[in-house]
Amino acid sequence: MGKLRLISASGILLVLAAWALVTYTGLVDALFLPTPTQVLLEAKKQLDDGTLFLDIEMSFYRILMGFVLSTIFALPIGVLMGTSKYWNAFWEPLVGFIRYMPAVAFIPLSILWFGTSDLQKFFIIFIGVFFQAVIMIADNCKTVKKSVVEVGLTLGLNKFEIIKDIIFRAALPSIWDTLRTIWGWAWTYLVVAELVAASSGLGFRIMQAQRYLSTETIILGILVIGILGLVTDLLFSYLAKIMFPWREREKISN
Repeated sequence: MGKLRLISASGILLVLAAWALVTYTGLVDALFLPTPTQVLLEAKKQLDDGTLFLDIEMSFYRILMGFVLSTIFALPIGVLMGTSKYWNAFWEPLVGFIRYMPAVAFIPLSILWFGTSDLQKFFIIFIGVFFQAVIMIADNCKTVKKSVVEVGLTLGLNKFEIIKDIIFRAALPSIWDTLRTIWGWAWTYLVVAELVAASSGLGFRIMQAQRYLSTETIILGILVIGILGLVTDLLFSYLAKIMFPWREREKISN
């Protein structure tokens, strides 16, 4: 385990070393890529005036709300699509059609409908991840072994009980992995929404910095988004180990 962590850290350190090399030696002009020191100074400046914490708070709030709203609707629809041929026949053509529409294309309409409020951000995140989540959750349920379902039928469980107590529970670890993936996608749509119509947030700060050629602010925003994404991804992984401990035992046995 220690070796694996060292290898993981070495990849990040290699990128940081390359960044320092090309900037401190002057191989790349600071206008195009600032030095790590310039980015750290910008971080200190934003921490001192509270800008960074405000942007993080606003962006995290928007992505959390958009993610929760999409999950609330995607979870039951996806589970029913994966367990009912009639439900699947109704939803699959509609979901399959809309999920190929780029969320970015809905930005003009979202501004027209919701203005530049947070509802507009929620809508873009919802459009971006809801339809993908539905398809993936349905697939998670379809992979549950038929033998497990047959046990439920033998015990006399009705259709609802089989879905709730057998299929959903059996698919839950995979559904959790799906939500973990969807959470990562949600960040990209949030930044797109903030780039176009926002007065705060990490995406807004990046766009504003671009206008003034403040590349250290752009790099800082990108790094903060990456760090937040990594931390929350690790949180998903940690919670999965707590909620589904048998998966870790299966990995060890294999």
